[in-house]
Amino acid sequence: MRQRRERMHSAADRPREKLARVGASGLGDNELLALVLGHGGRGQSALTLAAALLARAGGVTGLPAVMLGDLRQEAGVGVARAAQVVAAIELGRRTLCPAPPRRRFLRPSECAEWLLPQFGGRPVEQFGVVLLDARRGVIAARVVSTGSVDASTADPREIFREAILARAAGVVVFHNHPSGDPTPSTEDVAVTRRLVAAATILGVEMVDHLVLGAGRYFSFHEHSGPSWKT
Repeated sequence: MRQRRERMHSAADRPREKLARVGASGLGDNELLALVLGHGGRGQSALTLAAALLARAGGVTGLPAVMLGDLRQEAGVGVARAAQVVAAIELGRRTLCPAPPRRRFLRPSECAEWLLPQFGGRPVEQFGVVLLDARRGVIAARVVSTGSVDASTADPREIFREAILARAAGVVVFHNHPSGDPTPSTEDVAVTRRLVAAATILGVEMVDHLVLGAGRYFSFHEHSGPSWKT
């Protein structure tokens, strides 16, 4: 009888049964990831495999920066399950940042708060642009280049091509630092100056350049005031 009760208790503590009993918010990070994985492999349970992946990523907050190939390095994770994890992370990211129909960004912090969930935790550097109308309403956001873990190419022609095609009055340029530290580099400062010069020639307002990190951002406009474009 005791063994039967222990088996019943053990079954109730399995992630799937536990989710049905207490809801998703009652599960630990390893239990949620175990549900995404579905099952374990090579003599280990899904929970053990989930714990190993979390350790490799440095915790759940590090998962968005882990690349597909990194996940596959863990024993028991193949192409299919690595893809499941990446897809689950992307779905979660998209629920945090639904497309804002004609949303207006009047302050850099508003734009940064919208961009961070989408691009702040990317494992490679991406350079993009938020296209704005004359009232600072969002027309669209575009990624114009994707680079490596520490660099991407910021081509003013691509950035302002998007602005001209959309008939945008202004742009907020952004890129992420995979390191998680949004402090701008010397190259970031030089790129900003080139973009400001191009915007002036084309008659498009360069509203800001945002550098995105892990839950933090750097705004050239906020940190330098009116002189940031000089």
